[in-house]
Amino acid sequence: MREKRSPAGRNANPANKHRGNSGHQHKKQFGQNFLNNQRVIDQIVMSIRPQAEDHMVEIGPGEAALTDPIIHVVKKLEIIEIDNDLIAPLKIKFASLPAFNLHHTDALKFDYNTLLDSADEQLRVVGNLPYNISSPLMFKLIEHAANIHDMHFMLQKEVVERICAEPGSKTFGRLSVMMQYFCQTEHLFDVGPENFTPPPKVDSAIVRLIPYKQKPIVAYDEALFADLVRQSFSLKRKTLRNNLKGWLDANQIESCGINPSVRAEQLPVSAFVALANKLYEIKNR
Repeated sequence: MREKRSPAGRNANPANKHRGNSGHQHKKQFGQNFLNNQRVIDQIVMSIRPQAEDHMVEIGPGEAALTDPIIHVVKKLEIIEIDNDLIAPLKIKFASLPAFNLHHTDALKFDYNTLLDSADEQLRVVGNLPYNISSPLMFKLIEHAANIHDMHFMLQKEVVERICAEPGSKTFGRLSVMMQYFCQTEHLFDVGPENFTPPPKVDSAIVRLIPYKQKPIVAYDEALFADLVRQSFSLKRKTLRNNLKGWLDANQIESCGINPSVRAEQLPVSAFVALANKLYEIKNR
């Protein structure tokens, strides 16, 4: 996981205020905010509970605040890092360890299937995800949900609240529906800006995502389900009838036991599955 660190002290050299312990210049384009608080690092590792038999994936290790305590425990740690300047320090520190596997690449473009030693292997994924790619990266990872045991991410607190939101709340939306369809979600704890270098302008939080091996509700066509969810939330203030115009009419929505006059954020995940399955049946008559 990418680390995050507290502001430089009053007497610190201003030129170094955005450098970590390694002297690495933090890069805004990669969303680099590195953890500096050992208590928080320990709390995250305790939440992850790495085990000797684990095949783990760490996205964006940064200066290795989480890499260090994890790599000495697990069978294999796949490290995915895009920043050229962090590759050499990671190799110097960990290349001699049998668990170390480094992938110098973009996490959004990486083929996670290449990590699997067998078709049924279960990966454990951790990462301090840059805020600008967190949602698309999570959507990419849930495509591989069948081979992921769990995921622990440091995200913007607002994003974690959206992932774990209840229907009817202001934060419930497309991300809530999609992540809760594929995973059990849990907001573990918050991490303030003072625990990072440079300190971000927002609070962060740790979320645990456990992909369902048997989903409690199943969409007949998950691509169609994803499209319908996106369309349902396309205009936040519009009713379901308006947002799904051309997809399902009022009678078809009502046949699912759903009031077409409600807004999408008022519906549970099961309602979106019912609507998607109704649309699938209509398309495949």
